[in-house]
Amino acid sequence: MEFLAKEYGYVVLTVVAYCILSIWMGIQVGIARKKYKVYYPALYALESENKDAKLFNCIQRGHQNSLEMMPMFFILMVLGGMAHPCICAALGGLYIVSRYFYFTGYSSGDPQKRLTIGKYGFLALLGLKICTISFGINLLRG
Repeated sequence: MEFLAKEYGYVVLTVVAYCILSIWMGIQVGIARKKYKVYYPALYALESENKDAKLFNCIQRGHQNSLEMMPMFFILMVLGGMAHPCICAALGGLYIVSRYFYFTGYSSGDPQKRLTIGKYGFLALLGLKICTISFGINLLRG
């Protein structure tokens, strides 16, 4: 533990916060499955069989996209945070807030609403990439 700054704890807590958000989104998908009668193993509703298919599919995609981005977010947080824990924690917080709005916008049934505030998550990821690149360069310099 001595090789990590104590501020790295912010990075750890930010990663946990994203896990909590992901669980919440999964619960929303479960609620939507019951409400719109989309049963497992179907990942998506078929518009030919379900009048609410688009709304359910938007909720499902909001969560699925967040799951798809999770590995990249985690690795950038963990590695970039080793050199820049406070910056990465702040960027991670921005990413989490933007992901919440991405999901709620998508869940409205209008996919364009996911980008109103959700688009700022891409800036947060860019910042995390820069922090991680900086960490890698500093390692190589010794």
